[in-house]
Amino acid sequence: MELYLDSANLKEIEEGFKLGFLNGLTTTPTFMQKEGITDIDGTIVKLSKMVPVLQIEALGNSAEEVLAEAERQLALGLDPKKTVFKIPVSLEGVRACKMLRDKGYLVNVHLVYTLQQAYMAMHAGATYVCPLVGRLQDQGHDALALVEQCVNAVDLYDYDTKIMFSSVRHAEHVRNAINVGVHTITVPLKVMKQLTENNFTTLGTDQFIADTRMMMVKVKEAIKGINPLVAENTSVTDAIIKMTEFGYGAVTVTKADGSIKGVFTDGSLRKLIGEKGRDILTKNLSDLEYREPITIDANVLLNDANSLFKKTNVDTIVVTDSGKPVGMLDIQDMKG
Repeated sequence: MELYLDSANLKEIEEGFKLGFLNGLTTTPTFMQKEGITDIDGTIVKLSKMVPVLQIEALGNSAEEVLAEAERQLALGLDPKKTVFKIPVSLEGVRACKMLRDKGYLVNVHLVYTLQQAYMAMHAGATYVCPLVGRLQDQGHDALALVEQCVNAVDLYDYDTKIMFSSVRHAEHVRNAINVGVHTITVPLKVMKQLTENNFTTLGTDQFIADTRMMMVKVKEAIKGINPLVAENTSVTDAIIKMTEFGYGAVTVTKADGSIKGVFTDGSLRKLIGEKGRDILTKNLSDLEYREPITIDANVLLNDANSLFKKTNVDTIVVTDSGKPVGMLDIQDMKG
């Protein structure tokens, strides 16, 4: 099934065709008018250089006028092998279709609302026949049944015509088009962007990225580059200020030789105030007792850090290199 972008917005068109696999672009005078385009010919020429196939309107009150308009547009420098002329279905429209096809031009007979209209376009040799699904559904009609009938007619009578599913309003329309078996669909960019979205896919992808990170990233690459150290002769009050400055809920307390004495945390502070009252704020860190600090080497993988977090049930781990503290790994750092 061919996939076309349906737009006249240059930014959308540039974005859409970066995908690299769209078959072409459909546009309408209505789209161009909404985008404030006044130089239609200039825009058409510009678009023709941006997309593999361009489908543009060829209007006229008679078949001869439609043919003349198509040839006028080709004279702008358009490639007849990469330009499809869109003609609204009518008796003159299908006559124009036959005239253009006899010259080897590509034609999309559109604004199709009935099987009879589609049949006339197919029999006139239309390259594309384009039922407007969204508009038909807005009017309460069974648009999908019409599209399916058009596809069946192409198959039954072996017409060399592609049925184009158009007036797409939502992603469900694309699923409908696939199920019905149309040959081509033209889709607005906002809908196209939804076609690869799924919450379970997002969750799975995020999990794969997180698990890969665990196996490839070292602890030293995950820490923030801040080493929250305070000397043991620092007062508890100053240590609290330092924690705020560092942006951590903990600091590594070091001895005079630079080795680790322990870790002072906001949890430790609350416990001490509860046990000893506000007087603890006048003490130095050297006056406190510490448990053996939980440390991890800077050169191990996050996978090892993750195991240590689970085993110890702490929120921060002191990171060391050759026994010296070089930073602190917070459990939030595991998420990247």
